[in-house]
Amino acid sequence: MKTIRGRFRAAVLMGAAASVLVFAGGAKAQNQNSNGNASSNDNTWPYAPAGNSPVLAVVGDIACQPGAEATDESPKETCTDPKAPYYGSNSSPAGGIAPAGPPYSLWNSQESTANQIEAMKPDAVALLGDLQYQVGRYSDFEQSFDLTYGAFKFLHRPAPGNHEFYDEHSETGVNGYGYFSYYNGFQIYTETNPATGVTAGQPVTTTIMDPCPSDPACGPGATPTADLPAQPIPRADGQAGHFELGGSGGVDGTGVGEGWYSYNLGSWHLISLNIECSTQPGGCDPTGLWFSAELAWLQNDLEQNHAACTLAYWHQPTFSATNGITPEGIAAQNFWKLLYQYKADLVLNGHDHLYAHYRPLDPNGNHDAKKGITEFIVGTGGETLDPVVVTPVTSGSTATTAEDPSGNPDFNEENLIKAVGGYWGVMALTLESNGYKWDFESALEAPAAIVTMNGQYPVAATPGATYSDKGSGTCH
Repeated sequence: MKTIRGRFRAAVLMGAAASVLVFAGGAKAQNQNSNGNASSNDNTWPYAPAGNSPVLAVVGDIACQPGAEATDESPKETCTDPKAPYYGSNSSPAGGIAPAGPPYSLWNSQESTANQIEAMKPDAVALLGDLQYQVGRYSDFEQSFDLTYGAFKFLHRPAPGNHEFYDEHSETGVNGYGYFSYYNGFQIYTETNPATGVTAGQPVTTTIMDPCPSDPACGPGATPTADLPAQPIPRADGQAGHFELGGSGGVDGTGVGEGWYSYNLGSWHLISLNIECSTQPGGCDPTGLWFSAELAWLQNDLEQNHAACTLAYWHQPTFSATNGITPEGIAAQNFWKLLYQYKADLVLNGHDHLYAHYRPLDPNGNHDAKKGITEFIVGTGGETLDPVVVTPVTSGSTATTAEDPSGNPDFNEENLIKAVGGYWGVMALTLESNGYKWDFESALEAPAAIVTMNGQYPVAATPGATYSDKGSGTCH
């Protein structure tokens, strides 16, 4: 732990993680920039320079698990095993028993949102966590997420989710190793050693035994030890932020991912945060080693920020449209307090597999039209969809039954402006000089077999329908 403590010694280092180069795109046609004006060169998207109002694509909760799941693990939806009710508009239950026509598989949904992003031609892509299900192994990233979203990987500005860090659906997690290896690259053997069977060019790997064997917030995993796949050891710094290798260089599986960083885009300052704190040193305690370091870094980053507008994003929301706040969502209220103090404008989250738009809120969930932060949830990248909930329900064992940290049972009914749970899709966020425009568009027609729920916020009002929510706002 000495090396980890060394890494967190100041907890406020800006470093490479605090200033990520944005590869600008956004050209709408050859010889035009993102505003449609004549350009001085022939660069087109994704290489053309950003215009005065760059576009950020926003989405999370994306890629299905490839292949069959391991023996003795809970059967869940995979890329090869799509399940009802995801049927297209040309499909309907036959006699109420079987679907007529081809189903929407989870390949369809993640590819459709990737196609949306490519058509959008954004300057960057904010990914809101749970990029790869179920536990974010490196091989799963290669065989699922990368086959669609990899087409514009260098535009990604990712944040991790619980499926990248924790045990999920009885599978043993890999504590961020797959996520960081995918984005930062990984270490390789530079020499061949016949005695150990190592060949130059092979990745250096380690086996993650179980990141949370006794933590009720994320496990335990049930993958037989003999079946645990080795993971590449990430490089320390890169597109996903810093990964602390530890005294062993990561080979003992105890590396610690930070994963927070910030960057500028147009007149905006954007901050990607990591709320997957349950298995980190000190857990989700704001005074714990890992989380206190992130909060100190965030405060320093906000103090140094002189941009006209600011937004932050992470995975698990503090205000939940599914009535299922997690311990991480409650811990993220510490982010809200700092962001509110420094007059941030937007918060973007995933985790809830739906689209939701809240009115401006203070850190305690009170409506604040003047200084409040507007939250969007865009967990609609391709994984199975959730219903919007506006009444108390019984949540899972690792979640509360609350919509906000105060436990107000009417919170969503009072504060949701728009919310829908029946559509995959991506939000385009146009970052103007002192404001923003949002445009969420569904990527596929509403699945035919999803029924209306909760009255005011239907999962899908009409099978085969599409959904749109757009508008504009100003910065503080």
